[in-house]
Amino acid sequence: MASTPQALSKPIDLAPRPFPERVPHKGRSAVLEPLSVEHSVELWAAADAADASWRYLRYGPFSSREAMTETIVELAGRSHQPFWAVRPHASGKAQGWLSFCDIYPEDAAIEIGSIWYAPGLQRTRAATQAVFLLMKHAFDDLGYRRVVWRCLARNAASRSAAARYGFVPEGTWRDAVIVKGQQHDVAWFSMLANEWPSQRTLIGRWLSDENFDSTGTALTGLSAMRQRGVGTDAERQGEEGTW
Repeated sequence: MASTPQALSKPIDLAPRPFPERVPHKGRSAVLEPLSVEHSVELWAAADAADASWRYLRYGPFSSREAMTETIVELAGRSHQPFWAVRPHASGKAQGWLSFCDIYPEDAAIEIGSIWYAPGLQRTRAATQAVFLLMKHAFDDLGYRRVVWRCLARNAASRSAAARYGFVPEGTWRDAVIVKGQQHDVAWFSMLANEWPSQRTLIGRWLSDENFDSTGTALTGLSAMRQRGVGTDAERQGEEGTW
């Protein structure tokens, strides 16, 4: 008697996920605005004396505001990759950008990438807020089941950020890309929908006003919170939109 084939996986919702729209996203410490040429003046000022911040990106640094504006126009016009400018409340000025890329609605998979933060934005509450807003949009608003973080393997800061946000390492593609004339390995990380609720709770708690003093300094680091654990996601019910 022939055996009954076993299901390869549990049933899932096969409906394609919505493609992300270019709309603003607001948080307690920053707002994401669809990237446009209007941001070029502020972004050029933020990039002053910040050549090292472009080290692992395919573009930059730029020799003039005109050259940077050309890239901003090209990025803002990509139909397959929506970009947002990051405007921290503390400065009131755009100081970086990030995007959704490698978007696969049929597979419910999406990547957060092409992140550039000026030195004034790096390692701030607003920097974490910006990534968190896109994570929240991907999982909670659009229903994606897999969010990817990818970076050049030698980019230690980006690998550290992936771990800090709770992404799980998946491995390395060897000699996968050429960036600025050099061959690079690419490190892959991901977060799945069933892993998101606990990470949403943890990052949301880190971003809360109670975790920051009057100077804007975090009282407890996100990595420290992860090491000691946090409460359940249910503790934050009713607080949607306050992060």
